[in-house]
Amino acid sequence: MFFHRQELQHKATPDKPDAVYAHKLQEVLGGQYGEITVAMQYGFQSWNAHMPGKYRDLLYGIGAEEMGHVEMLATMIAQLLEKAPLGVTEGAMQNDPTVAAIIGGTDPQHAIVAGAGARPVDSNGNPWTAGYVTASGNMLADFTANANAEMQGRLQVSRLYHMTDDAGVRDLLAFLLARDTMHQNQWIAAAQELREEGIEDLPVPSTFPLSKEHREASYQYINFSDGQAASEGSWASGPTPDGKGEFEYLAEPPAGVPAPPPTKPDVRFHGTTGMPEPVEKAMGVAQDALHKE
Repeated sequence: MFFHRQELQHKATPDKPDAVYAHKLQEVLGGQYGEITVAMQYGFQSWNAHMPGKYRDLLYGIGAEEMGHVEMLATMIAQLLEKAPLGVTEGAMQNDPTVAAIIGGTDPQHAIVAGAGARPVDSNGNPWTAGYVTASGNMLADFTANANAEMQGRLQVSRLYHMTDDAGVRDLLAFLLARDTMHQNQWIAAAQELREEGIEDLPVPSTFPLSKEHREASYQYINFSDGQAASEGSWASGPTPDGKGEFEYLAEPPAGVPAPPPTKPDVRFHGTTGMPEPVEKAMGVAQDALHKE
């Protein structure tokens, strides 16, 4: 059950309207690594969790917090748009060149569709999509994806911080940056704890028998580039992070195997196969007559 309390986790009030910046701020609301994504991601991970306890509780709690972050950003965007110019035009041209420059950097749908409000879109106006959400049912895989989401989100908020001098906006962003710092660390800690407790391990999924993979290739760094510097990395020699092997560096790919011949699909797909056209046509008629499916 969800219950909404009509207050914000942190103040979200700009010093002045700024429709252009509202357009930019949409990225961390409705973009791939925005607050809508992590709210839905942590929510679905919690609802799909297969065991009770601290890890599910962690997901429940942070998912709910992220919904509050969605609300704060939407509130901030609406206030940035509150007194934005309407952009009335005469003919095809904007009368005031200053207003024209402002209007050129805004999202018209903020006005036309949302009536000076936030929208579930990114900074290019692309609608938020559920395809951004990772919720696999494997907690080590998901917690690692969560850490990445928080890193990417914090990176974008950091960039946005430098794109405004509005103290009110910067205050909200500073708070979101701090929470992203916490969330990065918590997901890394949770992933480590899963491994320490023997619940999950590397490689993910650790429940798949290693004997069923080609183990001779499991820890080979195969150099598919004409550069050689990658051989200097810890991924090219020494023990592997999963503790189950040693890295091996191959300077170039081993010899491959012959490619199979081109496929020849059912003639009723009408692909070009090199077979004479009358023959293909006759084969199709015959297969239809025989009810070949």
